[in-house]
Amino acid sequence: MACRDLSILIPARNELFLQNTIDDILKNKRANTEIIVVLDGYWPYAPIKDNADITIIHHSGAIGQRAATNEAARLSTAKYIMKCDAHCAFEKGFDVKLIASMQPEWTTIPRMYNLHVFNWQCKSCGNETYQGPTPVKCEACNKADGFERKMIWSRRKKRMTDFCMFDKDLHFQYWSRYGERPEAQGPICDVMGALGACWLMCRERYWALGGLDEEHGSWGQMGTEISCKTWLSGGRQVVNKNTWFAHMFRTQGGDFGFPYKISNSDIAKSREHSRNLWINNTWGGAVLPLSWLVKKFAPVPTWEGVYA
Repeated sequence: MACRDLSILIPARNELFLQNTIDDILKNKRANTEIIVVLDGYWPYAPIKDNADITIIHHSGAIGQRAATNEAARLSTAKYIMKCDAHCAFEKGFDVKLIASMQPEWTTIPRMYNLHVFNWQCKSCGNETYQGPTPVKCEACNKADGFERKMIWSRRKKRMTDFCMFDKDLHFQYWSRYGERPEAQGPICDVMGALGACWLMCRERYWALGGLDEEHGSWGQMGTEISCKTWLSGGRQVVNKNTWFAHMFRTQGGDFGFPYKISNSDIAKSREHSRNLWINNTWGGAVLPLSWLVKKFAPVPTWEGVYA
């Protein structure tokens, strides 16, 4: 087979909708694109369907999201790699549209929507509630006779994100107001920060930037890491509005939270490591300081006066 155009890297742990994500990619890809899945310390309840465009790596014990992404990237021989979460949907031809505009020094993020994956349907009265933790009782009939998931799998067109940033503490933030600026009006625009759920770059550049820094720990600060490495190495991070992906957000806790067990101390350690790299300018790949990036996008909320 000819060399792949793109490898999509999916680190996965206890993911209910991994097969749905894989099926969506296979349905909508149009380039010579493969999927490399890392099953990080688990086997799915139902085995992943066999397909020539899928490679599966399995670990009996979890190695973490960053390490799993790096491992998948090492297996790739494609020109481009794209990391995405295991609960995402994509537009038809997304890979062709992303690749068509790519430049060697870019990191590209597709336009992002929220993904409506399922509703909870009450077995007693049929009432439906939006995805979240397993309900205790029905809000309509007040019964607790059980619920079933009713699959929706559709982007929420009114919940769209193009622009993100990180604040002076290097925490991810949405930045919708940036979209009002003149420089944010084109189909491909500079973007300061990233969520980390989906991004694409040249595979060789990924390794030139050191891959994902596993000293951060399993998870946390990934979007800030990718953004800072891209910009401070002299590259460019953009949002490509010509195509989109949709991402399911799990922020409600319970059995609808993040699949990796991350303690508060782990989060604090990741943030401390991030601040040391970018605020203290200790990353060896930087040719520009963080102050340059903040001034490029100024005024940036919370950064006013920091680099006066």
